Amino acid sequence: MVINMILNAIIEKDEFGYFAQIHELKGCVTQGKTYQEALFNIKEAAELYLESLQSEYF
Repeated sequence: MVINMILNAIIEKDEFGYFAQIHELKGCVTQGKTYQEALFNIKEAAELYLESLQSEYF
């Protein structure tokens, strides 16, 4: 089953790099040295998060 979703990721810069999170997915957080790395990582984290829910409920 394929589900298309739009999720808002918040990416913030701090002294160590970039921190990313998706509030709708509790605990879905990651980081990266660059903005692009943090963006890639949060997309991957969201996919894995939703995949784990799918296997739990379907």
